[in-house]
Amino acid sequence: MKSRRDFFKKLGMGGLFLGLGGYALPSKAAKNKLTKITLLHTNDIHSHIDPFPKSDPKYPGLGGFARINALVKKIRGEEENLLLLDCGDIYQGTPYFNFFKGEAELKLMSQMGYDAGTIGNHEFDNGLVGISSQMGHMNFPFINSNYDFTGTVLDGKILPYKTFDKGGIKIGIFGLGVELEGLVSSKNYEGVDYIDPIYMAEKMVAILKEKEQCDLVICLSHIGYSSRTEGMCDIKLAKETSGIDVILGGHSHTLLETATRVRNLDGKEVVINQVGWAGIALGRIDFYIDKEEGTKLASSTLHSIDKRLEA
Repeated sequence: MKSRRDFFKKLGMGGLFLGLGGYALPSKAAKNKLTKITLLHTNDIHSHIDPFPKSDPKYPGLGGFARINALVKKIRGEEENLLLLDCGDIYQGTPYFNFFKGEAELKLMSQMGYDAGTIGNHEFDNGLVGISSQMGHMNFPFINSNYDFTGTVLDGKILPYKTFDKGGIKIGIFGLGVELEGLVSSKNYEGVDYIDPIYMAEKMVAILKEKEQCDLVICLSHIGYSSRTEGMCDIKLAKETSGIDVILGGHSHTLLETATRVRNLDGKEVVINQVGWAGIALGRIDFYIDKEEGTKLASSTLHSIDKRLEA
């Protein structure tokens, strides 16, 4: 198996482009029918605002918020309908978090134009007050559907879902978090009830599809890509639900060279992607949607965050 270092050396700036679901991208643009939606995503940044040092044995010189911002700005200049999303564990990993408690990360992500993010287990490292006190520094919402914050300082502050309209396509986003018991100190999530992700995913899909009439449903997941024990994970979530189009994941720090395709309960494909950790890569999923026909084509690109993104 290739090491991450060898992979990124081969990958280069342009990343990898592939058709998903056995579809080839349209040979003709079909300008009047297809709407392109671009999803950019990160996960498990862990306060790595600066790049890794060149001497790092695994990720020499990779990462850095300034480089991610440069790439996002470039893609925004090329794509009309774009969302920038994060899948949790923004906090914990460098002195930036130790000193600023999340303020630096959230301020920078707000300046970068993130549209939404979900909550990872490390967001609880300073307790519920630690989350609440830093939310004033962000101009994008935290979305989580399966933590019940009723009666806590976060009551009403975390959205269960959010919708966006891009190019006439209505996009619904919900978020799922990992079981906190045994992973986070109980005092740091006191009063928070955990709800089964599959149950909540089905509930959110019903709301987004039936009530909100969404054309594209996205799950921001922080439950992990796979499980050796058949426990909760993105693969299981995709297989045991219906109506989710794409799961953008985190928690397991899985670096996928290509997005995974899984059949759901209805036999339809769900696209699953995750891009390692610490900002070493930016994920991209492009959907080509024919709203009249109700069809969707998807492609995946993985971008290495390296020195070539510096001005």
